Amino acid sequence: MQTNDKQEQQPVQPPQAPTTEEGRKSATVDAIQQLGQTAAPTTESNIFCMTIIGQVEGHIVLPPQNKTTKYEHLIPQLVAAEQNAKIEGVLIILNTVGGDVEAGLAIAEMIATLSKPTVTLVLGGGHSIGVPIAVSANYSVIAETATMTIHPIRLNGLVIGVPQTFEYLDKMQERVIRFVTRHSRVDENKFKELMFKTGELTRDIGTTVIGADAVRYGLIDSLGGIGEAIRKLNALIDERRANNGGGMIQ
Repeated sequence: MQTNDKQEQQPVQPPQAPTTEEGRKSATVDAIQQLGQTAAPTTESNIFCMTIIGQVEGHIVLPPQNKTTKYEHLIPQLVAAEQNAKIEGVLIILNTVGGDVEAGLAIAEMIATLSKPTVTLVLGGGHSIGVPIAVSANYSVIAETATMTIHPIRLNGLVIGVPQTFEYLDKMQERVIRFVTRHSRVDENKFKELMFKTGELTRDIGTTVIGADAVRYGLIDSLGGIGEAIRKLNALIDERRANNGGGMIQ
């Protein structure tokens, strides 16, 4: 039986590589899934936007069903933004329930020590350890319907019931209080009063502060949304350019 030589010699077509547009879409989807970041719109911007959502994850990995912000993802991004000469300002968008105290303070200290202008925008909520992150920028904005829960530091899990444990908690709490009062206009006594208030939170002590009240207490600088935050950040960038003789700077 004769075989068809032409059919046997016909080369197998390799699968087509995805187009450049498809590759860009895949990279964008991967970035959203892994870091909550997206490069869209594709126009190059001098503002770096970073989101802090869900629960701030520290040294202990949270369950997979929890929406988390991993601090080991954020810190390299902040370092890269500080080193990139094309980035002139950083916008931090918050909608977090809080989380690990030391991880939250690490993020807040990183934002506070950036040499470039920074603005935070609280949308939905900036609770617990989200409060120090919210006040860490050069300027802070909160949505009218957003809330911030201020309460003492708590431990969960197995706790060794000795006086040293409570002394350690007290020292950690003082770190949070000092940071917030140093980076905002709130009075220390007022902040402690909000922190230790009883009767407002079910089964807990503390206070839930809504947008306008956060501004009134001096925790946040102004009410507004994304437009107000970007306008203020652009104003800070222009001011920094003027102080440095104009042009793009690092």
